[in-house]
Amino acid sequence: METLLSIALGIGLAAACGFRVFVPMTIMSLAVRAGFMTVGGSFEWVGSTPALVVLSVATLLEIGAYYIPWVDNLLDLVTTPAAVVAGILVSASTITGMDPVMHWTLAVIAGGGAAALVQSATAIVRQVSAATTFGVGNPVVSTVEATGAIGMSLLAILMPILALTVVVIMMIMAVRTIVRWRNRAEPLTT
Repeated sequence: METLLSIALGIGLAAACGFRVFVPMTIMSLAVRAGFMTVGGSFEWVGSTPALVVLSVATLLEIGAYYIPWVDNLLDLVTTPAAVVAGILVSASTITGMDPVMHWTLAVIAGGGAAALVQSATAIVRQVSAATTFGVGNPVVSTVEATGAIGMSLLAILMPILALTVVVIMMIMAVRTIVRWRNRAEPLTT
């Protein structure tokens, strides 16, 4: 059961990285410092004071940058790969009780995959918002994403199984969003 909870926690935090890269890592740092969660030995640094300071500053800068019109769209180019890496790291840091090969395979596929799907779906929503509202609606999208990152991070730490259920539902919705967007973007051929 402990292994299942650690997997659920890791995937929940990884999905939150798809909304914002640094929010889940900052919340994880706070949770480790407060004793609400533990991480693998090589990841104990995340609970240190320097890590908390750096992650907090990065979180504030990331959230603030997403409120600047058109910069938010450019940030998606950088944050997509960063979200995948962050998703892999947070999931790897929480998963326990597994063979190292299976541990890292799960972290890369499930953690990185969850972060990538959520990030891809949010990038599409931001592009649609930018195109239809000329960027005026993007601060609303940014607020929803930041709230999603905070909420998903807290849910993953406090109720990991429920968080995993939410991630599965989000992944289904993300795949549907991506497929719909691709279908609309493809030119009609006869």
